[in-house]
Amino acid sequence: MSRISARFEALAGAGQGALIVFLVAGHPTPDQCAELLRSVADAGADIVELGIPFSDPLADGAVIQAASQRALAEKVTPAQVLEMAAAFRAERDVPLVLMTCYNPIWRFGVEEFARQSAAAGVDGVIVTDLPPEDADDWIAAARGSGLDTIFLLAPTSPAARVKKVVAVATGFVYCVSRMGVTGARDELPPDLADLVGRIRAETAKPVAVGFGVSRPDHVAEVCRLADGAVVGSAVVSLIDREQSSAGLAQMVAGFVSELKEAARGLKAAGPGP
Repeated sequence: MSRISARFEALAGAGQGALIVFLVAGHPTPDQCAELLRSVADAGADIVELGIPFSDPLADGAVIQAASQRALAEKVTPAQVLEMAAAFRAERDVPLVLMTCYNPIWRFGVEEFARQSAAAGVDGVIVTDLPPEDADDWIAAARGSGLDTIFLLAPTSPAARVKKVVAVATGFVYCVSRMGVTGARDELPPDLADLVGRIRAETAKPVAVGFGVSRPDHVAEVCRLADGAVVGSAVVSLIDREQSSAGLAQMVAGFVSELKEAARGLKAAGPGP
């Protein structure tokens, strides 16, 4: 069983939803990012997503795009992201997921990227612009290295795509709550329960919801419907606002702790059809 699957299983047994926290690798600086990784893990993040900066992202909103550009200005490369992952894994046992477009993987070398990711202690990878129909090479490489392959489903995903994604996804299924790009929102979409229900009807694998999840009440609502909530832009925005503060890591940890508290004691809906 993978580290990700084990974490979801343990949380389900404890009646908790999973809090998944996204950070941009190298943002606002590589050293600060390394401290933030440790801080969010210690504050209660059940899984950490680390985004590889890329100049032409597919689904990132303005906040995460700007953070990626700053990391690129800091000369952060995929190889350096793997070094950050390895340093984190040497100190923490929290599941770690990389989020990237396919281009950096292709340029790195598909099998080599999978091999080095696993060696660095990465548990799974989300490739935002790789549809499952074109993912055979990546899935084979990831499986060969013991990495979970996490795919996205959106409100517009037809029944055939849902079946395809849940067949090849491991670790969890990433449910995109709304169309468009990432970014904090005031309200969750009213049809989210229907979307999660459509996915659950096809699989017993954990389902996590992201895009627009930005407050503790959002996390609580999502964890009543699904197995986990992904918070990204709200955390990155906080880092942007407080990046010059000596207490940046503590402020981010405080926010993550509030988010995790919202996921506790909320028995996620039972998986499976």
